[in-house]
Amino acid sequence: MLSIINPETARQTILRRVPLGDEEIPDSVLDRLEMIFGERITPQVAVTQILHDIRTQGDKALHAWTEKLDGKAPDIFRVPGSSLRAALDSISAEQRAALELSAKRIETFYKKQPLTSWITQDMGGVMGQLIRPIKRVGLYIPGGTAPLPSSVLMSAVPAKVAGVKEIVLAVPPQRGTGQIAPIILAAAALVGVDEVYTMGGAQAIGALAYGTETIPAVDKIFGPGNLFVTLAKKQVFGTVGIDGLAGPTETVVIADDSANPAWVASDLLAQAEHDVLASAILLTPSRQLAEAVQVEVSRQMETLPRAEIVAQSLQNKSGIVLTKDLDEAVALSNAYGPEHLCLSVRDPWAWSSKVNSAGGIFMGEYSFEVLGDYVAGPSHVMPTGGTARYASPLNVFDFIKIISLIGVDESTGRELSRAAAVIARAEGLEAHARSADQRL
Repeated sequence: MLSIINPETARQTILRRVPLGDEEIPDSVLDRLEMIFGERITPQVAVTQILHDIRTQGDKALHAWTEKLDGKAPDIFRVPGSSLRAALDSISAEQRAALELSAKRIETFYKKQPLTSWITQDMGGVMGQLIRPIKRVGLYIPGGTAPLPSSVLMSAVPAKVAGVKEIVLAVPPQRGTGQIAPIILAAAALVGVDEVYTMGGAQAIGALAYGTETIPAVDKIFGPGNLFVTLAKKQVFGTVGIDGLAGPTETVVIADDSANPAWVASDLLAQAEHDVLASAILLTPSRQLAEAVQVEVSRQMETLPRAEIVAQSLQNKSGIVLTKDLDEAVALSNAYGPEHLCLSVRDPWAWSSKVNSAGGIFMGEYSFEVLGDYVAGPSHVMPTGGTARYASPLNVFDFIKIISLIGVDESTGRELSRAAAVIARAEGLEAHARSADQRL
């Protein structure tokens, strides 16, 4: 049952943000770490050890940790190009058409994002910004419990549009098979990924960041993962760039009494089936809608294959919040900063102007969040954990560098040198000032 609660209770429970690293670690995780490491350590300590070994021992450590954590390590981590092409040929025509439609819409969307260098000559010489793509990026694609070809498309296509030369995938093998799901390999082949490696967890992040004898290091790492992947990305930042620190996925639906309760319920359930930590939250001023959605959720989840996961998600971090009005619902959402915000209201365009914190706004009941997951166009890689207050969804700017161009002419250089020397001496940096004085 999805609980109906008031806003104050929601602020203290399902809308309360816990900083990364402060989450309560389940005993099952600590027990497994104790079994592997021989002592009861935290996930942070475990990740530090794994990364140290990868950095200092390369392939040897990658094989050892993969075997220890996954039960089996491949003889060769890189997937041959022939296997990618074979996977693309093996999927159904319907699957291929759907992937092609998704890839095309993503490409069309991101080609509209302005991405040009510029130069001006009205500042005393030549000034400007040069746009350069990152040379080599690593995309982490979760795949241990459920294959996610959509994540390949949503990450690799914007990278292609940005002009990245080398796109590398790290994908954990499916449990029980030791192999990457063919649908993921097919998606990689479809969009022209350059390299695919069968590896997951913190050890995969370490291999991408530091490189090994057989895996060249990347310049920036993208993609969500479990707690260990997130902690590893946090620890390698600085050696490489990262896109951000992803937490569990989340959806907020703001709905009024015009919303279809069956559709709202299905949207909440679609979010809840991701994993037990997913958040599916309804904010509404309509008690009638809240109760109808409550009934629909219970009815629809009975036939879901992942009903056990859904039930835990709905109990842990999900709920229905009965607000005073839609203004209060939007205020609660802005404070929460959801990854996905669905406006299932009479006039979503009128309310969208009041939203200032969300990874993506889904306008009306036909622009539902599942379309954003797969085929709408914008990447489904969006800020989680409240980072939508300051962060943006994945886009082509994440895959480029901006280089400032400074080319002042001689007269401007002399003129500016006086001001530069004054500021330098105010900062107590005499060598700086004298460098400027030389041009006077």
